[in-house]
Amino acid sequence: MKKLCFILLIALFSCEDHKTKTSTFEDGFSWNSALVTATAYNSLKYQTSSNPNITAFGDSLKPGLKYIAVSRDLLNRGLKHNTPVKIEGLTGVYFVKDKMHSRWRNRIDIYMGINVDSALQWGKKRVCIDYGIPKMQD
Repeated sequence: MKKLCFILLIALFSCEDHKTKTSTFEDGFSWNSALVTATAYNSLKYQTSSNPNITAFGDSLKPGLKYIAVSRDLLNRGLKHNTPVKIEGLTGVYFVKDKMHSRWRNRIDIYMGINVDSALQWGKKRVCIDYGIPKMQD
């Protein structure tokens, strides 16, 4: 009986630690929302540039990373380099690692590695995003 209680206590506290770690990350930001057009892209020369694995900010792209590019007008709204972004319809947190050509407005481009079929299947959608602006430290 003592072993069972001990195991339950460990499980309880480990769950709380996980919740704290998750919420601590999110608590470090003020979250804003925006309605944007979302498309998808791949790290292929014909879609980007002669060096498709390097972003406009100089970050390296590798399939499986949760990265997005943003239109330059969104940079002025707080979606700067490394900003965390939650995208309606997708799980996890994405990070701003690239910026789009200046012709685009109010748009994000979701990185989908080299899987062109996934990018085509995503297509073009209007989605709500939540993005984090770091809180000032006291």
